Amino acid sequence: MTRTVQTRQTTTAAFYVQAVISFGISVTALAVGVAYIPVSGWIRSFLALGLLYVVTSTFTLAKCVRDRQEESTIVGRVDQARLDKLLAEHDPFKVD
Repeated sequence: MTRTVQTRQTTTAAFYVQAVISFGISVTALAVGVAYIPVSGWIRSFLALGLLYVVTSTFTLAKCVRDRQEESTIVGRVDQARLDKLLAEHDPFKVD
């Protein structure tokens, strides 16, 4: 019986810090750009609202992707456990 070993994938601290810094720089740069663009207040407000919408949508999408991945992992583990139990209980030489 071949058993697959699943390892939990974790992100390193360096990757996490890089992602946080990159996100912070990008949002800050875009916010500064919106603040200093030479247009009227209405256009600046529209762009700022668009920036806020993109940021919140990004977090929502990331959470949905993470939840779907975790769900598939849990379902896969349950299915594997059921299969392991069936194989352990199966006796090919048993006569009914």
